[in-house]
Amino acid sequence: MKIYTRTGDDGTTSLIGGSRVKKYDLRLDAYGTVDELNSYLGVVRSMQTDQQADRMIEKIQNKLFVIGANLASDGSVSLISQQLPVGESDIVVLEKEMDRMNEQLPELRNFILPGGSQATSFCHVARTVCRRAERLIVELAEKTEVDPNLIKYMNRLSDYLFVLSRKVSTDQKASEIVWSPEVQE
Repeated sequence: MKIYTRTGDDGTTSLIGGSRVKKYDLRLDAYGTVDELNSYLGVVRSMQTDQQADRMIEKIQNKLFVIGANLASDGSVSLISQQLPVGESDIVVLEKEMDRMNEQLPELRNFILPGGSQATSFCHVARTVCRRAERLIVELAEKTEVDPNLIKYMNRLSDYLFVLSRKVSTDQKASEIVWSPEVQE
């Protein structure tokens, strides 16, 4: 199988279902941003050392492929959302994992600035890319049918990534950088 098809040389691409859209279509922006998030999660996975977090991130990466497939489907393929669902149980998994990690973390009393370690910083990059993907999916949902669970999942995932950033900081013994409204010189 060749990777290149030359069918996109005219600035269009195929959705699952066969319809063609411009490469700047909002749908492509949404699932492309989900793909970007997945790539950053690969970086996070390679830099952190907790095995449970590694397994969880791998599950999330697989679920992001499901979300991408759902977003890449035109209206003629409602079967994709049935075959590859994102359900309430997926959201609950994220919540339970956040609760588990939070039990090991100091109480959050301040806003935290991204940084502290390279892995922590990449967790924050992933979190912000996740928020962008969420915004694009919400915008897409105003124009066409989108499974509401995709939006819920992305919302919860960004929260998970924030908690993961704190957990990675703790694991790597990196200081959390507390936001100060006025930096003292």
